[in-house]
Amino acid sequence: MDHQKMLEDFKKRFKISLLITAPILVLSPMIQSFFGYTLEFTGSKYLLFLLSTVMFFYGGWPFLTGLKDELSDKNPGMMTLIALAISVAYFYSGAVVFGLEGRFFFWELATLIVIMLLGHWIEMRSVMGASQALEELAKLMPDQAHKIVNGEVKEVKIKELKKGDQVLVKPGEKVPADGVIYEGDSYIDESMLTGESEPVERGKDEEVIGGSVNGDSSIKIKIEKAGEDSYLSQVIEMVKESQAAKSKTQNFADRAAFWLTLIAITAGTLTFGSWLYITGDLAFSIERMATVMVITCPHALGLAIPLVVAVSTTLSAKNGLLIRNRTAFENARKIDTVLFDKTGTLTEGEFGVEAVETFTDDYNKEEILQKAASLEQESEHPIANGIVKKAKTDEVELLKVDDFEIMKGKGVIGKINNTDMKAVSPGYLEENNIEIPNDALKEGPFTEVFLLENDKLVGMIRLADQIRESSYEVVKKLKDKGIKVKMLTGDNQKTAEYVSNELGLTDFFAEVLPDQKQQKVEELQAEGDFVAMTGDGVNDAPALAKADIGIAIGSGTDVAAETADIILVESDPLDVLKLIDFGSLTFKKMLQNLFWATGYNAFAIPLAAGVLASFGIMISPAVGAILMSMSTVIVAINAKLLKF
Repeated sequence: MDHQKMLEDFKKRFKISLLITAPILVLSPMIQSFFGYTLEFTGSKYLLFLLSTVMFFYGGWPFLTGLKDELSDKNPGMMTLIALAISVAYFYSGAVVFGLEGRFFFWELATLIVIMLLGHWIEMRSVMGASQALEELAKLMPDQAHKIVNGEVKEVKIKELKKGDQVLVKPGEKVPADGVIYEGDSYIDESMLTGESEPVERGKDEEVIGGSVNGDSSIKIKIEKAGEDSYLSQVIEMVKESQAAKSKTQNFADRAAFWLTLIAITAGTLTFGSWLYITGDLAFSIERMATVMVITCPHALGLAIPLVVAVSTTLSAKNGLLIRNRTAFENARKIDTVLFDKTGTLTEGEFGVEAVETFTDDYNKEEILQKAASLEQESEHPIANGIVKKAKTDEVELLKVDDFEIMKGKGVIGKINNTDMKAVSPGYLEENNIEIPNDALKEGPFTEVFLLENDKLVGMIRLADQIRESSYEVVKKLKDKGIKVKMLTGDNQKTAEYVSNELGLTDFFAEVLPDQKQQKVEELQAEGDFVAMTGDGVNDAPALAKADIGIAIGSGTDVAAETADIILVESDPLDVLKLIDFGSLTFKKMLQNLFWATGYNAFAIPLAAGVLASFGIMISPAVGAILMSMSTVIVAINAKLLKF
């Protein structure tokens, strides 16, 4: 039975049981004595027994079946205690009806069942509220899509889309699947997927994620991933798996619930025996035993962690953190050393133009960039892409190139307006005895491209794998928290040293091969550090797997970092701070729930057992059920108060 059906079942049983409870209360001798009236007629006690029988088997059925399941699993818990309490009350009272000396517990039976059903109903609503947040992710996908077939637009269901299909997305509509824009540009709202509040501009050849919301312009996309392969589907599946996975904290709570059940049964038995020995009153002794067993129910303890898990994993997914390992997420508070890969993590992972220089009065800087970008537009080399991207960003018009040719490892050559032009490396200049101007080659992680006109040096473009702006901030904030920030990279010593000095890292390790990264992690762990490794999830896989917490920085549509514990959707190092802060908040919330779930037992059990009976302070089974249910509701509300 799913959560929704269970919710409706408890609601129905509660309402019907509440109606049955009314006549049971009216016919109960204790209630009559309390309110000073008498209602007794021939067969009244049998009518009372009949109503209570319906109450026991209908209203109490979930608890009786729960008893069977828990005993079959050899894991007695909440249902065992409730079932034992109502069974003792029912069968003892039934025996009194048919001749045994004593008093009825029918009204206690009825009120206990009603209150427990109400508590479960409220609990199920809380569970539904937590799980519905995940369902909201699924609702991000639209039902229909505008598929382009032979130039015509047709309405199709989302499930009919497949890779390669072309789709029109109108202004204000949701993107139906992961794809690449092949016509048009627009601002896309990805906030529900990545947590980024500002819409991002997307144009031709750029990726869009299914479920994001298109802005004010129509775009046409080619589907790359649809259905179960889509980013959103993978996110939902990961969140489900994470919510279902048990962490060490959850295992601790489960063990505590088991022992609390044993304590309840033991305390109930001792309470019964003690009062029967002291007073000789069987009815009073049974009442005390039932109250102890009810009030000690580990119901709230069983929900303390799962409710926080349900809320935190969904909130994390909405804010760009995909949790694949619950224990690692909760342990984020222990991190004292963060290791970063360099390329694609602390840096952009692609070449960007740092400077444009001209060596002749015949050219200005824009013309140097224009000629170089025009030559490089035919090349697929990362350096060429960096130069062309800079030209497009600066809105520099590219010129037609004739006789284009790639000089492998040295540069490119071509004719622009019938003039021989070359974009070459420093090595080409040295081979051809072309003098490199002083200070042209700068110390650091830089790559220089020189522009030649008819073999005369006219200008230079300096590029570098640019450090992310957010890298400066994340390093500072981590160090402010007292966390050591170190870098692992396969790059040369000079480049690593430059990046380390720029960012103010605690330390760095250069020229480290992928398999050696794992050894570095082991060395730090041997020194007592709790290490979080942050990398791209592919060539850093050994280190990610070995680290105490593996954090994969992946692109917005790539969630296949199999060795990582946590995936940062936005590829932003700053999200490491989010992970640490939210992981700490989540763990604190779990501890709070464990306190609320168990703390009240310290005073509730003695009161239920009747230690203050001589002072006239007694708790009935029904009041015990209320206290237990209040603990459950508090735990549920506290979990919902978790904020990112």
